[in-house]
Amino acid sequence: MRIVIAGAGEVGSHLAKMLGESDHDITVIDNDPKLLENVTNISDVVAIEGDCTTFATLKKASVRKADLFIAVNREESPNIISAMLAKQLGARKTIARIDNNEYLEPNNKEVFINMGIDYLFYPEKVAALEVVNLLGHSSTTEYVDFSGGRLSLSVFPISDGSPFVGRTVAEMNEDIVGVPFRTVAIERNEQTIIPHGGDIYHVGDSIYVISNVVNTPKLVDFCGMSDIEIENVMILGGSRVGVRIALELQNHLNVKLVEYNAEKAYRLAELLDNTLIINEDGRDIEAMLEEGLQNMDAFIAVTARSETNILAAMLAKRMGVKKVIAEVENLNYINLAESIGIDTIINKKLVTASNIFRFTMNTDVQAIRCLRGSAAEVLEFIVKPNSPATKSTVAGLGFPAEATIGGIVRADNVFLVDGATQINAYDRVVVFSLPSAIGKIGRFFN
Repeated sequence: MRIVIAGAGEVGSHLAKMLGESDHDITVIDNDPKLLENVTNISDVVAIEGDCTTFATLKKASVRKADLFIAVNREESPNIISAMLAKQLGARKTIARIDNNEYLEPNNKEVFINMGIDYLFYPEKVAALEVVNLLGHSSTTEYVDFSGGRLSLSVFPISDGSPFVGRTVAEMNEDIVGVPFRTVAIERNEQTIIPHGGDIYHVGDSIYVISNVVNTPKLVDFCGMSDIEIENVMILGGSRVGVRIALELQNHLNVKLVEYNAEKAYRLAELLDNTLIINEDGRDIEAMLEEGLQNMDAFIAVTARSETNILAAMLAKRMGVKKVIAEVENLNYINLAESIGIDTIINKKLVTASNIFRFTMNTDVQAIRCLRGSAAEVLEFIVKPNSPATKSTVAGLGFPAEATIGGIVRADNVFLVDGATQINAYDRVVVFSLPSAIGKIGRFFN
C-alpha cells in the first residue's frame, strides 16, 4: 500500500516506523528537516521537505497515487487542509488528526466527508475515554472490550504466591473450573511470548487473558486482585487529555485537577464547573500532600512531560494511592514506568496507531488495539464465507506461531478457542499477534 504521512512529529514518526515494518511504501512530509532526518533514521521512508498544505508539496509526494493519506501534524488546521487537498488530487482515502470534539458530532462529521476527509480522529479524547474505562476495571493494568463487550482482554501481573506460579498454561486452563479463560500472551523481561500448553508461568510475568465478560470478575478474584471503588480522583495536568478526563468524571466523582500555570488554571475553573482546580506545582511534595494526595483513590498524571508524570505517579504510589495512571509519550520509558509500580500507562502514539492501523489492512478488521508494554496487537476480524479459516479446525489451519486466536463470538454465543474449534463464516474472531505475523493472518479470514 502507498501511504503518505503529513507530519514527522512524535505521532507521525511512530506511524512511519510501525507501518514501515509491514512493507508499505511510505512517504513522509514535513517542513522541519531535523524531524525528517529523525524519521529516516528509524524507518525506510521517502522524506519530502515542504508545506503539506501546498499543491506543490503534495504533488511532489505523489499523493495522486496514494492509497492512504494521513495528516498528523500537531496543529489541526494543516491536517484538515492537507487531507482535503490530497483527496482532490487523487488520494483514495484520507485521515486527519483533530483536537476539537465538536467536529466528531454526527452531523458535523458528514460535512468533513463531503469535503473529502474520510476519517477524523482525536487522540486526546480516545486516551481520556481509555482512562475512564480503566477506572471502572481498576484491578487490571489494561482492559479492552471486543464484539460489543462480549469478550474482554485483561492484563494481570503474576506476583509471588499467585496460583499461576510454576504451573503450565495447560494445567491452569484445566484447573479453574467454572472460569473459562485463555492466556494469549505472556510479557516477560520486556519480551512478548505467544504461549503454548507447556509454557510455565513465572513470578514477574504479565499475562494477557481473553475471557467472556461475565467471567472476568471471577478471574480477577482468582488472580488475587480486586476492583477498587473509585470516589476521589486527582488529575495532574490541565492538558487536553486531563480536561477530557475531568469532563467525563466530574459529574460522578469528586475530581481535583492540579495545574501549574495560573492563567490556564483560571480558564479551566470556568470550563470545569464540578472540578476543583488547584494552582500548584505537582512536583512539590508538601503542596500535593496539603491538597490531599494521600486520600485519593486514583491519581492520573497527564502533563506534557513524561518524566514529570512518572515522578508524580511514583509519589502517589508511595503515598498509598490505590490506582495510579500516567501518560508516558516516550516509548522507551514505558517498561521502566511499569517496572517501578505504576499501574497503567497511557500513550497517545499507541492510541493513534490503533485508530489508523486497521485502514492499512486488506481484510475486514472491526477493531485493532496496539498494546502498551507489549510488542503486540490484538485484532477483531469478521470471517468471510469460504475463507481458509472455515475449511479446517484451528489446529489444522497452519496459523503463524507468532499469533494466536483467543476467542470467537457467534451470534449471542461466546467461545474460547482450542485446537478442536471450528470457525464459521461471519464469526467475530479475536486474534493476538506479534508484528511479524500481522501481514500473514488476514488471509485466513478473507
